[in-house]
Amino acid sequence: MNAGPSYGALGLPLAFVALPLYVLLPNHYATRYGVPLAALGAVLLGARALDALTDPFIGRLVDGWFAGSRTRLLGVAWIASVALVLGSAGLFFPPAGVPLLPWCLATLTVTYLAYSVLGVLHQSWGARLGGDERARARIVAWREGLALAGVLLASVLPSLAGLEAAGVVFVGTLAAALALLARAPWPPARPAPASSLALPLATPAFRRLLGVNLANGIAAAVPATLVLFYVRDHLQAPGREALFLGAYFAAGALSMPLWVRGVGRFGLARSWLAGMVLAIASFGWAAGLGPGDAAAFVAVCVASGCALGADLALPGALLAGVIREAGHAGRLEGGYFGWWNLATKLNLALAAGLALPLLGAFGYTPGERDAGAQRALAVVYGGLPCLLKGAAAALLYRHWIRIRPGP
Repeated sequence: MNAGPSYGALGLPLAFVALPLYVLLPNHYATRYGVPLAALGAVLLGARALDALTDPFIGRLVDGWFAGSRTRLLGVAWIASVALVLGSAGLFFPPAGVPLLPWCLATLTVTYLAYSVLGVLHQSWGARLGGDERARARIVAWREGLALAGVLLASVLPSLAGLEAAGVVFVGTLAAALALLARAPWPPARPAPASSLALPLATPAFRRLLGVNLANGIAAAVPATLVLFYVRDHLQAPGREALFLGAYFAAGALSMPLWVRGVGRFGLARSWLAGMVLAIASFGWAAGLGPGDAAAFVAVCVASGCALGADLALPGALLAGVIREAGHAGRLEGGYFGWWNLATKLNLALAAGLALPLLGAFGYTPGERDAGAQRALAVVYGGLPCLLKGAAAALLYRHWIRIRPGP
């Protein structure tokens, strides 16, 4: 069997469950159960902070599991999957009479931990498969392309068929993905060093790549945080959110084979730099749009979605190369991806902490139609990502491409 589909299939159910956890859950508890937003926000913040901080430790455990047998690792994956299913089911369908906030915190913690175990395990497996730059990009593209398919499915299925039907689809796709993963190539493994938790951070190339990914990730998270405000209040196009998001994610998935081909000619880093330049052009365009420019924004979504394809397919493949060059291949992939995921999860928090107060300082509030506030919204939505992407591109060129000549 082709390694791409058998390995990458798990990306679909993991993305399928991630979207309800991050997008639907707050509204679900606030509207169906009447939980106060302030209290709910505190619970979500605590659970997400714990989730991010545990990733490096989970990565250390994953490296130990890979040093064992395939049967042992797959057994861990099945246990984590059962915990993910039970945790998410209990989270969205709490029993009658339970104290909602403690129940939400407990089930959310179980769900996040199970999700993180599966996520780090899956990423580490792909990095351990090795290969040249194009092969590594192809492996990551399968994982992230199927993840985008999961996002698209999760964005429409709950509203069309309900959460119960979506849950059945999630369980089915998760079981199928684990069965396919059992047929994926088994990567070679060696015992991890005893003091491996901090070793990734001691690798200079990883620190440089992590810095690029932080700047780039915040740049991507800012528009993700603000897109609904931008569509409803600036473009004044309520009801078209599904069209815009669908165009964005579909373009991301469809562009991945093109980025993989580009890697074969230009290399991973230069191809990623091209994706950043495309994103800057896209969001610069968005900053200049106004009310009624819905058609133009579809084009922005397609262009920025293509840039998303580069962000998803290429950095993970670069990281796999860093691990190999550091002499840690087959031993420390889990440790590297644990720190990588911690940084990725911090991006969402940093983006909200940067963009939302900035909008407030400019006088914007949701539903605001004042011309000055709308202009501020457009500038923060489109201009701030351009600045951050520009910083990421400069870091990538200066600390990566310039010191690594050739593709």
